[in-house]
Amino acid sequence: MNNPTPPPLLHLRLAAGIYDFFPLLPIWFFSAAACLLATNGTLDYHAWWYRTVMLLVTAAYFVISWNRGGQTIGLKAWRLRVSRADGSRLNLPRATLRFFVALVSLFACGLGFFWALLDPQRRTWHDIAAGTVVQRLPK
Repeated sequence: MNNPTPPPLLHLRLAAGIYDFFPLLPIWFFSAAACLLATNGTLDYHAWWYRTVMLLVTAAYFVISWNRGGQTIGLKAWRLRVSRADGSRLNLPRATLRFFVALVSLFACGLGFFWALLDPQRRTWHDIAAGTVVQRLPK
């Protein structure tokens, strides 16, 4: 594994996740507005297709960010980068797998994230499933 620095502690990764809500909020807002326009103002926020649209735009934010440079805005703020275990960047299928396993981790009461506290390499379930590592970048 090409990882010169020790993996970041869980609290840094969680802080980066909180930061990622800031760019996601306008993405969700404009997606909801587009759906509202498409339904002439009669949008049912509980409709399966609306929830699917919101899930897909959220997935696109993370998957594209991880694929392009290994960093979302939240990861950049905390100087963290996601890469494959060999140091190369994530391809789209691997980034997509990482996103959906992260959802499972989240829906399991966060257990997949807290797994990093038990794993010697501080990996979460989505890191293990996608073969990724998160590293802290130097200043």
